[in-house]
Amino acid sequence: MELRHLRCFLAVAQELHFARAAEKLHIEQSPLSRAIKELEEELGVRLFDRNTRSTRLTRAGQVFMEHVPRVFAALTQARDSVRSVSAGYQGQLRIALSEGISQARLTALLSRCREEEPDTEIRLYEVPLSQQIRGLEADLYDAGFSQSSEVGETLLSTPAWNDPMVVAVPTRHPLLAHKTLPLDEVLRYPLVLCDPEVCEGCSRQLARVLRATDREPIVAEQVASQDLMVTLVAAGYGLGFSTEAHVSTSGHPEIVTRPLAGRRPVLTTYLIRRIGDQSEALQRFVERALVATPERPASEASDTSPGSKK
Repeated sequence: MELRHLRCFLAVAQELHFARAAEKLHIEQSPLSRAIKELEEELGVRLFDRNTRSTRLTRAGQVFMEHVPRVFAALTQARDSVRSVSAGYQGQLRIALSEGISQARLTALLSRCREEEPDTEIRLYEVPLSQQIRGLEADLYDAGFSQSSEVGETLLSTPAWNDPMVVAVPTRHPLLAHKTLPLDEVLRYPLVLCDPEVCEGCSRQLARVLRATDREPIVAEQVASQDLMVTLVAAGYGLGFSTEAHVSTSGHPEIVTRPLAGRRPVLTTYLIRRIGDQSEALQRFVERALVATPERPASEASDTSPGSKK
């Protein structure tokens, strides 16, 4: 089995169309089909069901697809590690990021790491939550950040920071007459919410907030990014839920934020890592990531025990 076989398989599995996969790889369709046939013969299984109208993965192909991306992730990290050594770094930390992590918080953390430990390179990998979990379990990443605490039994999730949740409102909206917004009033209007399949943790945290009232939310759109949420809110599609840090980063002139009335909810970001021994560099990174913040007391910030696993 050669890397070209895996590249061909991955392209077809992603496109589910041989012609588009061949175009993506910049090769003719006949060598692509030949590579897939060679791979299937070596594995002794059919990876694709193919007819004149469609191409789909077989069950064996689906299982194979769960592993192939990790091969390329490992190769990428091997290349990055070599480049890190050649650039003069003494160590490296591989940090996965899933969902909409606060840029201000991450910037402050990375700046402190560079200042206090300049010999350690920090490589960031933006991946879906499911890929982050598998990568942490397979030692492809040293730690990760996500807004989900549901990470299985082999990983530890610890609250790293809390960002107060706000409502993103288009300018000239009638709700802007309020300084703080009652949730019942917000739910009278259509909402632009994060897609639960893409932003799992954020969606679950927001769902808990919305369940505080009996009113059923009116979902106008579901989006995969905060940037698109801001764009649609500014265009009048509905109201959005976010954090002040996210909305201020976009700097959109047609958006105003308001806090919710009463007990103000927060969006929690979790630091995720494997349970057990960790390198000294990772221990120091964890300590920096879990420092006390205005929304999180020092006593809570120091809790990194397995009991904090969700």
